[in-house]
Amino acid sequence: MDKLEKYRTSIKQLIQEYGTYCPSYRGGEVDIELIFDTEHDHYQLVNVGWHHKKWIHSCFLHIDIKNGKIWIQHNGTEDDIAHELVAKGVPKEEIVLGFQAPNHRH
Repeated sequence: MDKLEKYRTSIKQLIQEYGTYCPSYRGGEVDIELIFDTEHDHYQLVNVGWHHKKWIHSCFLHIDIKNGKIWIQHNGTEDDIAHELVAKGVPKEEIVLGFQAPNHRH
């Protein structure tokens, strides 16, 4: 498996794992959507629906592959997603924390 396919597989597995968790919204119709755009390499985990009388649309995870590296664009979990990707075999130097200002990235 080439590097790009390995990254895609690792990202999909990670999002699928988080997609099994129930949303914290109770008493409503909130769906968990796993979005895998493998053509453009955009991957998201989104909650969407109604909670009582309030519309819910929130992105919990947003990960892209850009220029051969994994970019974590948003992490709405309490977990270290980068560490989880490293545990799946992705070298840490291949992960970019896109949500951090460029001068704060390691």
